[in-house]
Amino acid sequence: MSLSAVNAGVVAMAVSYAGPLALVLAAADAAGLSPAQSSSWVWAISIGAGLTCVGLSWWSRTPVITAFSTPGAAILVTALAQHDYAEAVGAFLVAGVAATVLTATGVFARVLARIPDGIVSAMLAGILFSFGTAIFTSLRSAPLLAGAMVIGYLLAKRLWPTYAVMCALAVGLAVAAADGGLGLDIEGPGLAVPHLTAPHFSVGALIGIGVPLLVATLAGQYAPGMAVLRADGYRPDERVICGTTGVVSTLLAPFGSHAINPAAITAAICTGPEAHRDPARRWIAGVSCGVGYLVVGCFGSTLVALFTGLPHALVATLAGVALLGALSGSLARTVADERHREASVITFLATASGVTVAGIGSPFWGLLAGVLAHVLLKIGGRQPAGPLGEDGDLEPAGGAEHGGQVVDQPADGAVGDTEAPRDRLVGQTLRK
Repeated sequence: MSLSAVNAGVVAMAVSYAGPLALVLAAADAAGLSPAQSSSWVWAISIGAGLTCVGLSWWSRTPVITAFSTPGAAILVTALAQHDYAEAVGAFLVAGVAATVLTATGVFARVLARIPDGIVSAMLAGILFSFGTAIFTSLRSAPLLAGAMVIGYLLAKRLWPTYAVMCALAVGLAVAAADGGLGLDIEGPGLAVPHLTAPHFSVGALIGIGVPLLVATLAGQYAPGMAVLRADGYRPDERVICGTTGVVSTLLAPFGSHAINPAAITAAICTGPEAHRDPARRWIAGVSCGVGYLVVGCFGSTLVALFTGLPHALVATLAGVALLGALSGSLARTVADERHREASVITFLATASGVTVAGIGSPFWGLLAGVLAHVLLKIGGRQPAGPLGEDGDLEPAGGAEHGGQVVDQPADGAVGDTEAPRDRLVGQTLRK
């Protein structure tokens, strides 16, 4: 066991409920769902996320963090009220089957693999950008709470970097409790009861709910979720991970689950060095997050109050400091490759803008804008020259490649010069 990894999983689970759950409850309220249906919805998405988190993390020894679709829940806030709930369940079911087919067959992964890494990293950076700026907006609204958490995080980062996020959480809870800001209203433990709804299928619900839900989940969750894992050096079988979440979404759709998918924001909390210095030990964070989901799913009304009762500034600041490492890494990869830098920056700006068109969030439009810019710049264009080569030749000066290995040779032909200057290693780094 690793205390820092367990804490990372708990923080990821808390962030998942403190914000996106409000969208689910708002959608349920707008659609006029009964308390039993609303409780079953929370139960289904919690159990689905918990089972996939624990199972996939344990199986792959990778911090696979799953969650319920946040952009999907945002779409349902308005779309669900326009259709009968049974028809919405039918749309959930069809969207789950479609997501399973597209991901398990590798079609979605093949499309994603053709997109330059810088563009995908830029999309992730754009998603995380608002969480970074939320630290400073929280300083404006709750200066004592947010300021104490930031100072606690920085001091812990200097002294005990592995437990920096944990220290920020502890400081935040202490300050909020002393200031009377913990609005917890717990009436007593109660087990959640799943409520089965027979699906009805209608063309209107499939077009109005199913298609937007599928597109928003694939573009807004699957793509960034896989980008988070790749960014921290993990190479899991995407077909297994995404296909499994699609199957679980389908099975739990009659109980209200709109979509279970790889997480993006909360995943970044568990995949970086803040969870554990050793990447091979970070899978514990995935199991911890999944166990938290399962507990909340079983005791939904009781434990959801723990997370929804936390001050908004505490949750925002905690998520911001927990994602600083992921944001800085994504920004670095966004501008690392000069050949795709402009398209990557366009992706970042479009994603960070938060624009929503036709109910589809900015990650999809940012990715689309970046790919379009990449295609337009590439057609009939000329790749920028490498630092030392010509016409995009990335061969490092003085280096020759033999059998897949780059062999250093004297950079300028001088006898005994066996180490290339730092600027001459740029091409070698890009090749790797």
